Amino acid sequence: MKMKLINVALATVFTLAATGVMAKQQVIVYTAFETDILAKYKNAFEQENPEIEIKWVRDSTGIITAKLLAEKNNPRAEVVWGVAGSSMALLKNEGILKTYTPKNLSALNNALNDPQPNQAWFGNDAYFNAICFNDIVAKQYHLPKPTSWDDLTKPIYKGHIAMPNPASSGTGYMQVSAWLQTMGESQAWDYMQKLDKNIAHYTHSGSKPCVQAGMGEVAIGISMASRGAKLKTQGAPLSVILIDGIGWESEAVGLVKASAAAKRVVDWSISKNANELYIEMYPVVAHKDVKATVQNFPNVKKAMADMDFARMGDERAAVLKKWSEKFDSKSEPKN
Repeated sequence: MKMKLINVALATVFTLAATGVMAKQQVIVYTAFETDILAKYKNAFEQENPEIEIKWVRDSTGIITAKLLAEKNNPRAEVVWGVAGSSMALLKNEGILKTYTPKNLSALNNALNDPQPNQAWFGNDAYFNAICFNDIVAKQYHLPKPTSWDDLTKPIYKGHIAMPNPASSGTGYMQVSAWLQTMGESQAWDYMQKLDKNIAHYTHSGSKPCVQAGMGEVAIGISMASRGAKLKTQGAPLSVILIDGIGWESEAVGLVKASAAAKRVVDWSISKNANELYIEMYPVVAHKDVKATVQNFPNVKKAMADMDFARMGDERAAVLKKWSEKFDSKSEPKN
């Protein structure tokens, strides 16, 4: 009888192992990646690591950053993946990210990684802003294509512009930072005050202004260049316009809890296979051997602002407080 019970127990163990019930280890990953690419990244990772399951917690960069800061003393996240480099710098300074050297780090372009000693975050890709301009709506309202930031302050554009709220969107924050760093503090805040008069609303998603421009809800969206390129390729009546001093940032990965499974997620996220997925969405990725041309994506290198990511992290709280006091009244309601 005793032997029979042992055999039954062993059979149960083997059955559970075969179905993956025992083998699966869940890793909680906080991310700001766009929702429509999460399943692709999760499936690709889990195919190579069948004993580990990713559980995403997804929101915009600002909200994810605030959530991680609020949970500092009792962190739930194990990995942060696909979050802006400026936020990662702040999270490192707050002691939330752990120092870690992932496998095959030498294959990455170091310009997208943590520039400080004892590196804690590593680039996945670089993403860029652009102006998504609906040619049909513009024709209807006789709106010329803007060629400078000052153009967007002209009265003809009143009520026709959407941009992301920088307090909830990393895409929004990197453009505000680009203005501050290229124009200087005083001129940049004066510029944003003038621009605000023409803003229809601020969104809580970095890609939404471009989506709204593509659908004709606004004529102009200050938004993600990659989203504009994708929508244009899908047939949206958009021009993807670059203006000198366009905001950009590295999107990165970092370790919160140093478990073996969490380290595997970080290792895979900088792998060549992962970068071959990033390149489908982002024309500039971290892996030195992964390159591609994305249809309708503009030549961002000629318009990139000279960004100081450490400064972005250090100034984040003060900048967002001032911006919210001045402009938050036009933000869309949060879901």
